[in-house]
Amino acid sequence: MGLGCGNPQAIASLKPGESVLDLGAGGGFDVFLAAKKVGPNGKVYGVDMTPEMISKARNNAAKNGYENVEFLLGEIEHLPLPNNTVDVIISNCVVNLSTNKSNVFNEAFRVLKEGGRLAISDMVAYKPLPKEMVENAELYCNCISGAILLMS
Repeated sequence: MGLGCGNPQAIASLKPGESVLDLGAGGGFDVFLAAKKVGPNGKVYGVDMTPEMISKARNNAAKNGYENVEFLLGEIEHLPLPNNTVDVIISNCVVNLSTNKSNVFNEAFRVLKEGGRLAISDMVAYKPLPKEMVENAELYCNCISGAILLMS
């Protein structure tokens, strides 16, 4: 259904009844895993910026009988959800694709309920990447050149 670089649910500690948002949902793989964990009283939203992936995810949900999921067309820098909507945000190798990570995190904290949590699986850099790597389109598409720099 899509590519990723990890398993955000391994650190998300999802509980029955929670509301979850998947940033960059693609075909819905992580949304469907989350839907099973939050159960019928929970809700999982998936946001993706391409109509093709939203259509694919909605078709996958219908084919597999997922009733507690909703797929929304939108950018992770401008989330199509109201304030204080979700308990948990998950993301699997998508934040690094954004050129405006500040907006991504501002939006994430806007839609999180008080006490909510983030579980992001993405590439990070321990030191600044060389200019040749940062400007390499293939490395960008592979979530490498957009890696967030960890401060020690």
